[in-house]
Amino acid sequence: MTIPSISFAEGEALMDWTDLTKAFEAGHALPKAEVGDTFLYRGDDTVLSRAAWIDGMGMAVKTATIFPGNPAQNLPIVNGGVCLYSDGDGTLEALIDFHLITKWKTAGDSLLGALRLAPEGASKILIVGAGTVGASLIEAFTAGFPGAQITLWNRTAASAEALAAQYPGTLVAADLEQAVGAADIILTATMSSEPLIRGDWLRPGQHLNLIGAYRPDMRETDDTAMTRARIYVDSFDTTIGHIGEIEKPLQAGVITRDDIRADFYALSDFRRGGPDEITVFKNGGGAHLDLMTSRYVLDRWRAAQ
Repeated sequence: MTIPSISFAEGEALMDWTDLTKAFEAGHALPKAEVGDTFLYRGDDTVLSRAAWIDGMGMAVKTATIFPGNPAQNLPIVNGGVCLYSDGDGTLEALIDFHLITKWKTAGDSLLGALRLAPEGASKILIVGAGTVGASLIEAFTAGFPGAQITLWNRTAASAEALAAQYPGTLVAADLEQAVGAADIILTATMSSEPLIRGDWLRPGQHLNLIGAYRPDMRETDDTAMTRARIYVDSFDTTIGHIGEIEKPLQAGVITRDDIRADFYALSDFRRGGPDEITVFKNGGGAHLDLMTSRYVLDRWRAAQ
């Protein structure tokens, strides 16, 4: 039997953002995933493999090669692929493009959080950061919140202008504080190690969705925001003890473990306490979400054959 090798373009043509969030909901109704990460190094180069096994869904190993010198050869820094395996017999079922899975997993993760936690009738969305993830967030949230006005802010205004030009109707904000105050949903997708979003800027009823900070030394918002908001994460296992956004206020005693209300394994607890409540969602990612996304891609690919 020929093993399908699904390219970015082939997979992208089959995908649907809101349908993917339903696949995430179904995946979290299965037994909790077993996950494991492996790192290998050679000088500045890295091989990262993330594996997940969900009983009833199968196994995935997502491998990324990170070669910082590649741009000198006109090659991307990050490359890789995903191997998807059968839950029943462990055989290889598909090879799937790394960038396809990463794009849809990351933005779909935050979209599910926002669909559960954003204020009713949310119509103004601010995206902070104009990189690759910012672009996928425009696509995901345009699908998830039809008719909403998307606004971009970036430290380098020219980058925000360039990205906005690719998506007609997208606005660019000059002042971050004013843009935050005007938004119903605020999405952050930066590499910041210092908070960009100040809790004092937030107004009642907003939803803050944090995507970019993934290391213990990184943060996109401050302690004030965390104390003013009801906090949710996609996974306790990939955020607590790993990501500065959660770990720094925990270690400082600003918040307690009980202040983190739920992760996606308790989606029924993802709900607003009232129209004036501020909600924060931290996107930590994880191999289990790569597995759910890969299974969704293969299911769509098979249905299209």
